[in-house]
Amino acid sequence: MSGPGGQTPTVAIVGRPNVGKSTLFNRLLGERKSIVYQEPGVTRDRVTGLAPIGDEGQINLIDTGGLVPGDDVLGLNQQVFFAIEESDLLLLVVDGKEGLVGADETVWERIRALGKPTILVVNKGDTRSATEGWQEFYSLGIDPVLLVSAEHGRGLDALCEAIAAKVPVPVQSETEEGVPRLAIVGRPNVGKSSILNRLVGESRAIVSPIPGTTRDPTDTRLEVEGKPYVLVDTAGIRRRSKTSGEPEELAVMMARRQIEGADLALLVVDAADGVTTGDLSIAGAAWELGKGTLVLVNKWDLLDEAAHEAFETSWDRLDQLLASPVRVNVSALSGRGIEKIFAAVERVLAGFECRLDTSAVNKLFEKAIQRHNPPADKGKAWKLYYATQVSSRPPTFMLFANKTMSRNSSYRRYLENYLRRSLDLPGGIPTRLVIRKR
Repeated sequence: MSGPGGQTPTVAIVGRPNVGKSTLFNRLLGERKSIVYQEPGVTRDRVTGLAPIGDEGQINLIDTGGLVPGDDVLGLNQQVFFAIEESDLLLLVVDGKEGLVGADETVWERIRALGKPTILVVNKGDTRSATEGWQEFYSLGIDPVLLVSAEHGRGLDALCEAIAAKVPVPVQSETEEGVPRLAIVGRPNVGKSSILNRLVGESRAIVSPIPGTTRDPTDTRLEVEGKPYVLVDTAGIRRRSKTSGEPEELAVMMARRQIEGADLALLVVDAADGVTTGDLSIAGAAWELGKGTLVLVNKWDLLDEAAHEAFETSWDRLDQLLASPVRVNVSALSGRGIEKIFAAVERVLAGFECRLDTSAVNKLFEKAIQRHNPPADKGKAWKLYYATQVSSRPPTFMLFANKTMSRNSSYRRYLENYLRRSLDLPGGIPTRLVIRKR
């Protein structure tokens, strides 16, 4: 069940709403990746992560939204069944505190026909009602049945052993290290999920005209011409004052964390709206965090000539902020321009990963200083002794000089711009100068 070639097995956590699926997911991962909130339906998309099993093994774990009865306007149930189809094993989570209810039986009836191996996880095992009555869940006919407390971490060792017994967990020799992480970011309702679906070629994330539909970050691995990438669809980032309730507030925080954990931000902008202050705020966050940024202007085909001109006027602010970023005009609806995205991604990544030897770095700065002498401060000119590149992603250079230089210095900006031009770095990539007095 581990897949061809000993691939990492996929395990999906399923169940009705509000039984503690996301808490169990976070506990198994060892990090707070999925939103936990005491309100049914908070988890909407599939959320994935690598969870350790045993000493060296790991599984691809999927957290799903609760299976809901009746009308499914947002397609939540469909997303759950997509996850089930992808999975080698299911963890059916029930609420031991409430006991066996009809909704649990309904969920099991819907998924048992799919024939997937299943472990029944009775959650909230730290409560008296669960410890006294959890055996009633044996009536569902699932083996094994395990009592756990996701909140307090009880019973998880036994659960991990049961998972390893159901799906052989190979020792992981390969990691995601070196695989570019691309965070799809933007304001709510600009088409981030639709672009992700176009790129992947399937309905991987929920697409809805309701702003704020995507709340949890959703990772998707794919290969383009043999090269792997990880795409991350994030919650629409909005101003704190406009968030609708605490779950949305948590989603905003997680979206910003996704930018921090990515290599490149794919900033989706709505062509009809033009560049807004919200777009600038997101772009500024990516720049300050030292991330490369590629701008995708969505719904471009819906604009007439006058609207195109209006957009270009608004573009100037973003163009200045991100040092003339690479831009691709696309339409998630029709697919126009989507095929150009990964060529642009590779161009930006190449600049983001730029690396020079120390000799080349010193020659660059020497030429820069020869072309434009440093200003004198109190009769004493700034003098560079030595320079070296200390890291890439983004390109960062250490300069040793007779004195430091303020971050707002016009000469610092000149050096940064000279580096960008000399190295032919595409826009959207910060260059960092760390100046030390020697």
